Amino acid sequence: MKAKEIQELIDYISNSGLAEVKIKTDEFELSIKKYAESSAPRMVEVAAAPAPAAVSAPAPAAAPAPAAAEPTPSNLVEIKSPMIGTFYMTSSPDADPFVAVGDSVKTGDTVCIIEAMKLFNEIESEISGKIVKILVSNSTPVEYDQPLFLVDPAG
Repeated sequence: MKAKEIQELIDYISNSGLAEVKIKTDEFELSIKKYAESSAPRMVEVAAAPAPAAVSAPAPAAAPAPAAAEPTPSNLVEIKSPMIGTFYMTSSPDADPFVAVGDSVKTGDTVCIIEAMKLFNEIESEISGKIVKILVSNSTPVEYDQPLFLVDPAG
């Protein structure tokens, strides 16, 4: 199963009434569990392993509580995460960040990397403009559709 297929399955389960799904084949075992709704963002746990091995997924590490969502000024556009994963500002620990506050970006420019299941996905800007704010810290987990950057298209 490819990472994109797993993401689509997670999205489907998130929008359905299901609380937990387990899939087992000769090649892998997948367990997805949706946690109870609360004021915090929805958390989805995914564990994959060869079928013969028993899967015992560790509890996800507690993420810092998100700050109260501030309304986005109407002239700013959000660049959102297209997947669940770990957000990285650089291609390697000693490299310069892809973008910084005040940088101008064009449509198609790489703004960050999100690691999902050991795959490093370059995230490209869908808008041209100026980076006004970076909403996520380096090396932190992000959720699907979570805002990552605020861009001023007039900039």
